[in-house]
Amino acid sequence: MSGYAMESATPAEIGTQALPPSDQWSTAPVVPAPVCRFENFLGAERAGTLLSYAISREADFSAGTVLDPLSGQISHKGRSSLVLPVTSTVFSAHLADCLPLVQEILGHRAALTQTLTVLTSHGEGGHYGIHTDASRVRDVGTALSAVYYLHRRPRGFGGGQLRLYDTLLADGGARPAESYRTIEPEHDTIVFFPAGAFHEVVPSTCPSGHFADHRFTLTTWISGTGSAAAASASASDGPFRIWPWLAHAAERTRPLADVDQDHDGASPIALPAADPATRLALPAPRRTT
Repeated sequence: MSGYAMESATPAEIGTQALPPSDQWSTAPVVPAPVCRFENFLGAERAGTLLSYAISREADFSAGTVLDPLSGQISHKGRSSLVLPVTSTVFSAHLADCLPLVQEILGHRAALTQTLTVLTSHGEGGHYGIHTDASRVRDVGTALSAVYYLHRRPRGFGGGQLRLYDTLLADGGARPAESYRTIEPEHDTIVFFPAGAFHEVVPSTCPSGHFADHRFTLTTWISGTGSAAAASASASDGPFRIWPWLAHAAERTRPLADVDQDHDGASPIALPAADPATRLALPAPRRTT
């Protein structure tokens, strides 16, 4: 038996006022945006050809723009990058072949029928502040954003990572959280995420100053004719219920009036059907005996 005297415990009441703000309990959930990433998307030969093409078109790039959702005015506020609207049947075919798998992974149910694509270039100081892609698509609740990365190896730039922000659900609404995930701009990789997700491109550096050493991307917005309500209803029986919340959080960034044309000059093209022979699919799970 211990030689120490035991004293009875005295209940104490602890309130949130006695805790620093960072330690107070919060019931507001923070939900990460679904994301899907593929490596070696086009393969070494096609990726090298596309990179050479981007570098050869240096004189045709122009300053990237942003669209103010309230005024409808086009400006360069919060963005420093170069863009070139493009189309590619080869790239579209690769997108079509992987989209069924992407939609399965992301819990996306809406039909996708068209794409809008620009080549982008980020050099010294290149960046794109926190935004959604609501100005690129008619229905941000059902659209996907895809960013395909290209660069010389070894890299001639630093920085340029993609930050994909979580969504904070609070007070009956949704808004971007302070937390985020970082995606490295690796050559010949592509990342897919909801067009309604808040994201940004952090500033890049380019010590040589040469255009060929820039961070290049093919940025694509994939949309369709389905409604956000229909997509939400069809996903309600699964774990992927973040889509309508993302659309709600992005509502203030959606243009009040329909936009006749893309503010960077890109033109939509039809998305081809997936080729059954090359369509990507998840491997069948192993059976245990």
